[in-house]
Amino acid sequence: MSLARNATASQSPTQTNGYERHQPDQTLLYQLVEQHYPAFKASLEAQGQHLPRYIQQEFNDLLQCGRLEYGFMRVRCEDCHHERLVAFSCKRRGFCPSCGARRMAESAALLIDEVFPKEPIRQWVLSFPFQLRFCWLAIPS
Repeated sequence: MSLARNATASQSPTQTNGYERHQPDQTLLYQLVEQHYPAFKASLEAQGQHLPRYIQQEFNDLLQCGRLEYGFMRVRCEDCHHERLVAFSCKRRGFCPSCGARRMAESAALLIDEVFPKEPIRQWVLSFPFQLRFCWLAIPS
């Protein structure tokens, strides 16, 4: 087992390895976005402005992340036949704290296990000119 993945696998005896569904609609961020985003978007459109598509998609995906009514899969244990519903996640990094944290942990594990042991580097930064960042963000093609 790899180093980074092994660190998360070693838990104290009081912790369980069971899955616990996160409930995004209980978080303050979700409640604020759900309550204020539609009015904010409408007020911008009334002024003749609009949010870029990628920002609208982040908000919409956050509101659907982890919610059973937007899709799920049924997982069943082959040994005890216990079934559980697992809601789909948005897999975004912008606003969603659950998916952002998961992605950050996966990226760190990949770097520690696969990249750093094979290459003689410990840190790398890819930076683009400041003016180009906004162009690429607004028009990815």
